[in-house]
Amino acid sequence: MTTDGESLESAAEGTLLWQPSAERSASSRLARYMRWLSDTKKLAFADYDALWQWSVHDVEAFWESIWEYFAVKSHTPYARVLADRKMPGARWFEGATLNYAEHALRDRGSRPALIFRAEDGTRSELSFAELYERVGRAATGLRRLGVARGDRVAAFMPNAPETLIAFLATASLGAIWSSCSPEFGVGSVLDRWKQIEPKLLFTVDGYRYGGKSFDRRDAVEAIRAGLPSLEHTVVLSQLGRGAPDAKAISFDELLAERGELRFEAVPFEHPLWVLYSSGTTGLPKPIVQGHGGILLEHYKALALHCDLGENDRFFWFTTTGWMMWNFLISGLLVKSTVVLYDGSPGVPDLYALFRLIDDESINYFGTSAPFLLACKKAEIDPSAACKLESLDSIGTTGAPLPADGFGWVYSRVKRDVLLGSVSGGTDVCTAFVLSCPLLPVHAGELQCRGLGAKVEAFDADAHPLIGEVGELVVTEPLPSMPVSFWNDPGGARYRESYFAEFPGVWRHGDWIKVTSRGGAVVYGRSDSTLNRGGVRMGTSEFYRVVENLPEIADSLVIDTGAIDQAEGKLWLFVVPRAGHALDAELVKRLRNVLRSELSPRHVPDEIHAVAEIPRTLNGKKLEVPIKRILKGTPAEKAVNPDTLANPQALAPFVALASR
Repeated sequence: MTTDGESLESAAEGTLLWQPSAERSASSRLARYMRWLSDTKKLAFADYDALWQWSVHDVEAFWESIWEYFAVKSHTPYARVLADRKMPGARWFEGATLNYAEHALRDRGSRPALIFRAEDGTRSELSFAELYERVGRAATGLRRLGVARGDRVAAFMPNAPETLIAFLATASLGAIWSSCSPEFGVGSVLDRWKQIEPKLLFTVDGYRYGGKSFDRRDAVEAIRAGLPSLEHTVVLSQLGRGAPDAKAISFDELLAERGELRFEAVPFEHPLWVLYSSGTTGLPKPIVQGHGGILLEHYKALALHCDLGENDRFFWFTTTGWMMWNFLISGLLVKSTVVLYDGSPGVPDLYALFRLIDDESINYFGTSAPFLLACKKAEIDPSAACKLESLDSIGTTGAPLPADGFGWVYSRVKRDVLLGSVSGGTDVCTAFVLSCPLLPVHAGELQCRGLGAKVEAFDADAHPLIGEVGELVVTEPLPSMPVSFWNDPGGARYRESYFAEFPGVWRHGDWIKVTSRGGAVVYGRSDSTLNRGGVRMGTSEFYRVVENLPEIADSLVIDTGAIDQAEGKLWLFVVPRAGHALDAELVKRLRNVLRSELSPRHVPDEIHAVAEIPRTLNGKKLEVPIKRILKGTPAEKAVNPDTLANPQALAPFVALASR
């Protein structure tokens, strides 16, 4: 149901938009879990808030209940749930040995495990039994190539069934997965994979997007040349152009031999995959997450918060370069059918994904705030063009969704739907603040802090705030927090990334307000990370590409996304080298190199030449203050000129802001 009242599309922050029916609440997996706690543990909770309070104070009992409720299979028993309740350094379920892939492939029946749809209408489907058989073939092929426990397997692959098969086969062996989508530039890929030294590469000859084909064979060769650790390449032909040379084998050749699927029993914290930060302060951080931590976190998030089970079809629009791909494929853990989509969400028009809901009877539709806001701006009306009868939940992440974005969904998509705006990150491969099938939806708000996640808003003195904006922190350990960063002896880089500001407390880097009713409003990153189309990228990656051009001496990139806006203007400022000027030809080269080396999303809206880039006394580029100036903050309020090495460099930015 929805509340009556003011126009939904102009709903103010906090406006009540939807409440679950009594029937929906009672039949949810979260309600069933609460009844199980009452029946088996004699723990009764009056409401979600009471359950959350227990989950973050008796963390050992909570996470053990998740282990038991979802019948986690361990090949050896654990000694205790939490050996050391501290951050960093918490040690979970010591002694347990398990395997993520074994749990993802528990169902071996005839129901569809995955449905694949491509932009051009291509469709395929695999049952759980068929998926199990193909993963067995892939694992046999990987063993034949010498891949074993602890080896790294890299994938330059699209969101296709073969990628999921390759991942599950890798995980079954205890090998370690890492993926980038094929639109990534060579430099971005090598910045990531040089750090982990993969043994085997899965790749494609190209991909299709926006009605066009993109040949990536040259990029693949450059990646292979830059990774001396590679011993094997497996190629999936998407464009019919085949393997790059005789040393590579096709994906079909890898799967040629039928074999028994054996699951390597690994310790709870054994690496499952390596994800990457956006690279704001240097090379992207290689974030290692373990089999056990991801298993428990995704069971909790997908079943209890997203309310997914074996009768559901789960979709999230993502590429393999975003953590939401990892989250999506974990739908297999709860025996949902995962729906994979490869291509543009705007081809042939912005109704494409809404038609997909009808075509595939999708129950849970996941997307990004920028996509929803693009639909709103285009004034499309999915409720009039599509039936959307199967749809009961919408997930959105990647950027804050403003209140009027919530209102648009309830006005133009569906009135009776749970809109779950969620916020977390690659760092934990989940959301800290997310949806709940027992709670109402208020415009602009995330429904709740996740079970087991003691999320608080801290002021500068580490005091928790209610109703005020502060730093998003987590004050109790979570099993899916990184096991480590790859090749970070002693964990110095890991500690500096999350625990330097508030010792013993995880500082996430977002601004958050916790409301009096237990919900939250997230206001974006508290640093200067670029966020384009839901894809986060650090400025250091941007500078690496721009400043590699011989004509460019220095540069500054600013994304003026606002608190109430999912995506703002992307500005690039460059200092041409002596003897060069920012002419039309150089502008064209800049746009082309950013499109090819980073992605089409990172082509600037405006490019300007300046005499110098403002820097602090210790040489850091002045990113956040310039962003504030361009958004209208007076210069004297945005930055203290006494802290700058070259305060005169502010002048052109102030002039642009006044324009």
